Amino acid sequence: MKLSEIKDILDARIAVSGDDPDLEIKVACGCDLMSDVLAFIESGAILLTGLINPQTIRTAEMTDIAAICYVRGKNPPEETINLAKEKGLPVLLTKLPLFEACGRLYNKGLSGLET
Repeated sequence: MKLSEIKDILDARIAVSGDDPDLEIKVACGCDLMSDVLAFIESGAILLTGLINPQTIRTAEMTDIAAICYVRGKNPPEETINLAKEKGLPVLLTKLPLFEACGRLYNKGLSGLET
C-alpha cells in the first residue's frame, strides 16, 4: 500500500515528507514499546505509535522502518521532527487512536507483522 493511501485512510497530515512520494508500505505495526518494535518489526513497515520522542526515529533507523505515524493527535517535539527530516523518514500525524488507526489499515488490506 502506498504511503499516500495510508495518509488518506487515516485522515492524517504530513509532518515530514520523505524522499519517495510513492513509498510502498509492506506491513503495519502499532506499538508504544520500542523494545517490542526492536524485537518484532519487519523492514518496510509503518510504525503507528503514541510515543513522540526522538527515540522512535532512532528505532526506525535501526530497524529499517519505512515511515512513522503518530496517533491520538500528538504533536512530536521539534527535536523529533528535525531528526526525521535529517534521516529522510516520512512522518504522518493522525487524531485517531492507535486501535482505530490499525483497524482501518487492516480493513483496507494492509497486513500486520508475521510472528
